[in-house]
Amino acid sequence: MRTSRLIYIGLIIGLLVAVGFSVYFYQQVQHYDAQIETANASSDELPKYHFALIGEEMDHDYWRLVGQGAKAMEDHHNVFIEYEGPRRSNPDEQLKLLDMAIQSQVDGIIVQALNDQFEPLINQAVNNGIPVITIDTDAPDSLRSTYIGTDNYKAGQLAGQALLEDTSGEVNVGIVTGSFSNTHHQLRVEGFRSVVDQADNVEVVTIEESNITRVVAEEKAHKMLQEYPDINALYGTSALDGIGMVRAAESLNQLQDLYMATFDTLPENIALLEQGKVDVLIGQKPYEMGERSVELMLELMKGHMIQDVYHTEASVVRQNNVNAIKDQLGDLP
Repeated sequence: MRTSRLIYIGLIIGLLVAVGFSVYFYQQVQHYDAQIETANASSDELPKYHFALIGEEMDHDYWRLVGQGAKAMEDHHNVFIEYEGPRRSNPDEQLKLLDMAIQSQVDGIIVQALNDQFEPLINQAVNNGIPVITIDTDAPDSLRSTYIGTDNYKAGQLAGQALLEDTSGEVNVGIVTGSFSNTHHQLRVEGFRSVVDQADNVEVVTIEESNITRVVAEEKAHKMLQEYPDINALYGTSALDGIGMVRAAESLNQLQDLYMATFDTLPENIALLEQGKVDVLIGQKPYEMGERSVELMLELMKGHMIQDVYHTEASVVRQNNVNAIKDQLGDLP
């Protein structure tokens, strides 16, 4: 009986020792695995900088190109580009995104400054140590470091000069602008008028706002063509204005009688140009804007001095040079 008890005690002790060793080795393995995971994590190179890019409209081909240009710089320069924007053009939503980027303490902000309300937040970001670059639309009176994008006043002048070159006789112009309040649309109208107002045979008879939507652009163009039957030229300041203007003219069977000029070499606009429904497109460089904005921000991160303004090229595109533009677009990733 005593022998049996000793055997049982020995077995229990052996079992406890075995369990103890099992727990010990399990803990050691877990600790070793954690060390491996930590080492692997530290060996993966994390992005050196986190930049926020805040555009006007995510569901727009132009802004997709801006975003693609910026995102293409991530692997080249070991940065993370957080690209955000409203689904449809909405300055209030952009301002909220700008405020969120400031609160998140990103390393740099690239933002389209649509109106004067952006200036205080831009200044707040800079005062918090976050450099800001404006893109596509400038806020020159703010503390931003630089602007990258089209010279919108000059682009408007190009459209005005093209109209004078391509037309003769009395020309009555209707303007469909994307926005009365957005600075870049204002500049495109002002630049256009600075040229055509000097011509005795050209008169701007009316101007309407499309809210940067093709439906409203069509409605406003339809309205002005009915109210002003002497209009024989239409000028749109956004990519979607041209599409709406063409639809309105087609619905009224007036397309053949109208000179059409609008902005941006996006696929649908290029098709309208090739079909002879649009006479002139003012081409911009949105992909280059996105690329260059990140490069400029990296210069700021290095403490380098940069220029106050970097203008990307704007060009007049007609049927006779559209293939060159298509080739350039085809080279984009």
